[in-house]
This record gives sequence, C-alpha cells and structure tokens, in this order.
Amino acid sequence: MLALRTALGRCLAAARDVAGGGAAAWELVRGGTASSPFIQRARCYARPVRRKKKDFPSHLDDLPPTMLKKDYTNVTIINSVDDVVKRLLSLEMANQKEKMKIKTQQLVEKVRRSPNDNGSFEVQIAMLTAKIRTYEEHLQKHPKDKNNRRRMLMDMDRRKKLLAYLRRVRYDVFENTCKQLNIQYTLPPAYSRRITKRWLIKKAFCLKVFKEAQKLKAPERLKQRQEWRERARARAEKEKQVQQSEGTPV
Repeated sequence: MLALRTALGRCLAAARDVAGGGAAAWELVRGGTASSPFIQRARCYARPVRRKKKDFPSHLDDLPPTMLKKDYTNVTIINSVDDVVKRLLSLEMANQKEKMKIKTQQLVEKVRRSPNDNGSFEVQIAMLTAKIRTYEEHLQKHPKDKNNRRRMLMDMDRRKKLLAYLRRVRYDVFENTCKQLNIQYTLPPAYSRRITKRWLIKKAFCLKVFKEAQKLKAPERLKQRQEWRERARARAEKEKQVQQSEGTPV
C-alpha cells in the first residue's frame, strides 16, 4: 500500500507540473506517464478479480426436459392439451425440487420389492442416496456451507447403518441395491489400539484384579451349584414317587 500511494503521488505531481503547458502537455502526461509501470500496477490493483464459474456435472442431467412433472404424469387429459401447456408442465420449466421428486422416484423404482413398497430398507437407501448426491453438488459450488455439509454427513451415516444391516441380514438384496444405485460400500476399519507401556500395565493389573475377584466368589458359586443340584435331585425323586403311587396305566 505504501508503494502504491508513492506511485500515485508521483504521477499527480508530474501532472501538476505540466498542467500549465496546455493540452499538448496534458496529452503527454496521459500518453507517457499513464503508461508507466506505476500506473499500470495501480490499475491492476484496483481491477476486480473475475473468477470463472465451473460447470459441475449433475445427477439430474439424465432427466429429459420433455418429461412431465410428477403431479401431472397420471392425468388423462394431459394428452389433449396444447404444446405450450405441455411445455409449461414439463421438466423444462420445473425447479430443483420438482426434478428431485422425479429422480427419487426413479431410484426407488429400481430397488423396491413391490409397487406398494414405500418403507423398506432398500427404498430408504434410495431416498437417502438422492439427497446425498444433491448435497454433494451443492457443496461443490458452495464449499463453505457448513449446515448442508452437516446434513449430508448425517444422511451418509444413516445410509451406512442401513447398508450394514442389509449386508448382515440379506446379502443378495444388499448386492443388488448397491449395483442398481451405483453405491460403493467400504467396510469399516477394524478396531485397533496403540499398544503402550501404560496400557500393558493397566491390562495386567485389571487381569490380576479379575482373578482375585473370581477366587473370592468361588466358594459362594460352589455353594450355589450344590443347592441347585440338591433341588434338582429332590425334584426328580418327587416325580418318581408320584409315578409309583399312581401306577402305570393299563
């Protein structure tokens, strides 16, 4: 900033010195002094930086613009209306929310078990996948949006839990869901603890305490087992006496 102010001051001083020479002198200042590196540097400093907007691919690009909105797909009179009306009711004039409805419905149709299935694990995973991909596209354009990033991470964690349960219970459905929705599932890392000297001493001490507690509880457990055996023996003798008193049926 100090160098910039010094350069501007020199240029203004030169302009004042030659101002009395008329228009020719002023043209000399404009032509010669203005092309000096100080003025060029000042102009570059004051010029706003224009950043080029990047075009990020969207998962909604595969939707044809002539497709009707979700609310008008099952209307029978839609085939007899004018082309202008069809264009107004198509995805060409739709907003992001209406396109998301169509995209979510397409993903759900790939994995649902029956036409009336709206709440199975596969359907929930498909709906979460559509939301996550929308959040990812938004964060590519607005990387500092922490609120939507938090929501995306919450949805990703929920989808991971559903996929883990589906993988554990129905592996064939899990594979089909990942294939249809183009999801790459990675196993969680195995639990590992850093082995330190303090951890080894603490583990040895805990084992020693556990063994001492087991020794103290051993007489009580032995006494409890003897009582259980005596009760079982008494119950068996009682059942035997009852059978003998009743006699065997003829």
